[in-house]
Amino acid sequence: MAWEIRITDEAKKEFSEFHNDIKPQILAGIRKVSQAPLPRPEGYGHPLGNKNGNNLTGFFKIKYKKIGIRVVYTLVLEQRVMNIVVISRRSDDFCYEFAGKLYKKYGEKLFSDIFSDL
Repeated sequence: MAWEIRITDEAKKEFSEFHNDIKPQILAGIRKVSQAPLPRPEGYGHPLGNKNGNNLTGFFKIKYKKIGIRVVYTLVLEQRVMNIVVISRRSDDFCYEFAGKLYKKYGEKLFSDIFSDL
């Protein structure tokens, strides 16, 4: 059973700026991962940890190699909610730096069910 998908306002804004040709691919990947977002071997999750000087422990990523997109998400385990935090072009520096800024902005709220539906 899929986890509920929520999204930050920032990720929603980023998503809206992508060309309509790739939006379905991004959504399909998010929906696929939402079936099993935990780290391997239980699921598809790729834990981040410390990236480019940003402590992103508890964050996960989805990589779209063919279209050059990264999605960063967190989980609310008790409610089975997947929070989409960042959707960006492939640049790791930007993606992880932006996730770090949002972590500073929201703090531990990124790990709670406070965001709107995807």
